[in-house]
Amino acid sequence: MTQPDLDLGVVGNGSFGALVDKHARVVWSCLPTFDGDPTFCALLGPNQQTGGDFAIELEDFAGSEQEYLTNTAILRTVLRDAHGGELEILDFAPRWRQNDRFYRPVSLIRQVRPLAGSPRITVRARPLADWGARVPESTWGSNHVRWILPEHVLRLTTDVPVRFVRDGLPFVLNHPIHLILGVDESLNRSISGYVQEAFQRTRDYWREWVRYLSIPLEWQDAVIRSAITLKLCQYEDSGAIIAAMTTSIPEAPGSVRNWDYRYCWLRDATLTLQALLGAGYVDEARAWRDWLLRAVAGDPPDLKIMYGIHGERRLPEYDLPWLGGYEGSSPVRVGNAAADQFQLDVWGTVLEGLHVARESGLAPSDDAWDLQRALMNHLEGHWQDADRGLWEVRGPERRFVHSQVMAWAGADRMVRAVERFGVDGPVERWRATRDEIHATVCAEGYDADRRTFTQHFGGAALDASLLLIPRVGFLPWDDERVIGTVDAVRRELCEDGLVLRYRTDEGGDGLPGREGAFVACSFWLVDALEGTGRRAEAVALFERLLGLRNDVGLLAEEYDTVGGRQVGNMPQAFSHLALVTSAQQLSHGREHVTTDRAPLVPEG
Repeated sequence: MTQPDLDLGVVGNGSFGALVDKHARVVWSCLPTFDGDPTFCALLGPNQQTGGDFAIELEDFAGSEQEYLTNTAILRTVLRDAHGGELEILDFAPRWRQNDRFYRPVSLIRQVRPLAGSPRITVRARPLADWGARVPESTWGSNHVRWILPEHVLRLTTDVPVRFVRDGLPFVLNHPIHLILGVDESLNRSISGYVQEAFQRTRDYWREWVRYLSIPLEWQDAVIRSAITLKLCQYEDSGAIIAAMTTSIPEAPGSVRNWDYRYCWLRDATLTLQALLGAGYVDEARAWRDWLLRAVAGDPPDLKIMYGIHGERRLPEYDLPWLGGYEGSSPVRVGNAAADQFQLDVWGTVLEGLHVARESGLAPSDDAWDLQRALMNHLEGHWQDADRGLWEVRGPERRFVHSQVMAWAGADRMVRAVERFGVDGPVERWRATRDEIHATVCAEGYDADRRTFTQHFGGAALDASLLLIPRVGFLPWDDERVIGTVDAVRRELCEDGLVLRYRTDEGGDGLPGREGAFVACSFWLVDALEGTGRRAEAVALFERLLGLRNDVGLLAEEYDTVGGRQVGNMPQAFSHLALVTSAQQLSHGREHVTTDRAPLVPEG
């Protein structure tokens, strides 16, 4: 079996996620939680003899196709053999509302049925332990196989004769079969009956959730898929929103730029919160705010840029040398050393997110306002400090323009909260801080000769984050400094029309090699083109970006313009929230609909 590309589908239910390739192999899943030891890690290249995957292998495989059932997170894969045989696999993680609560068992369900001919298949379930280092011990019973993992016991319950699964024996698929993989719980009812009920109730749950999504008339399918993907990235037990479900998928093939993204970046999560609020989802925003209050409780000035999904503050980074890495890109990393960086923009981003939540009708919270005041107090004393910036550079600290702009945004939102909502605070002092930051950025972060803001004070390099200056209200879209910056980014930071975060040979990020174009930054350029009156160019770029998605509509972190492929961890929340935001921006002032009035395409 060849190493899988990022042509992957994802299923999940707010507890965990699983990535499935077009051969119907589960190649990545961290059961039972996003940030744990992966049960299946074939994506990162373990020895193919030992496994690390959960496969439905079709003999004489000839081709496949993959899609989601309309308006759901249920993935459909069709495999075809060279003799006219055809089968269908439906993959999903069950969830539905039961007794006014959500039922989300930690299990992956696979329903397999023949469609044509006499397909001959082998079911291989080969979980690994200790990050692919060893094969766990197993036991079996009349309808199940169990694997003894370090932190839990995994059970596969099936109506396939167990010896066929245990020993990897091929058989002809002449009737539907069902596989339920999850925590060690017995099923005291018909396997097929349970799977059918779980399928119908899970399908109904997702379609009901999507019904209340406020979306533009244009690009409905893309926005719905991105919204569902963002929902899948929220760990609902705590409310945390992870950046991506994977670790160490490189930002360029063969690169050492391989990071663990299975944590909650406050910046990414705040922007995801704003995208979901814009689409009408308050419950997810409330859950995130509650998680934030718990994670930051006790020491708001010591705000971390990221936390574990349960609010963990320490995420030590280490390498796993026995894993070869995605397409041989090593090292494979667990944890993220950037968790200990000082990134000034996070204070402003969180203040803005909490303000947007209040403006969007989220019930006021005294604890939230106390947190905002504590964050603002810290910001007042540190906005002039150098930091690592939005992109978490591992080079020297600098006074990044984006960080300073977000410090301004934080102060501005505090002033507006007092003015609009009448909350208590030293508004005159905050106004003075806001005005001082603004004047400093315009004096020290703008290159008048080139008519552009720069990446950091005293430097000449550019940074795609400069495109966000008008989006946060620092300057209006028609300001000549904004227009000049947009033009400079297009001129100096684009490759094949897509936007780099910065030039790696100029940005001082402390790492060797290149990286791909950053997908979210390219959506920022869409917003900038629309904001500066170049709508036709904005729409053309937006539709081109939609074409970068894989077959099932998912986006990774970056796009390799040389190789013509997606790169980086996936599915990337930052990319999908940028897609949703751009669609909303392009449709501003135009009619929006809720999707109960949008057409539904029945699955065949």
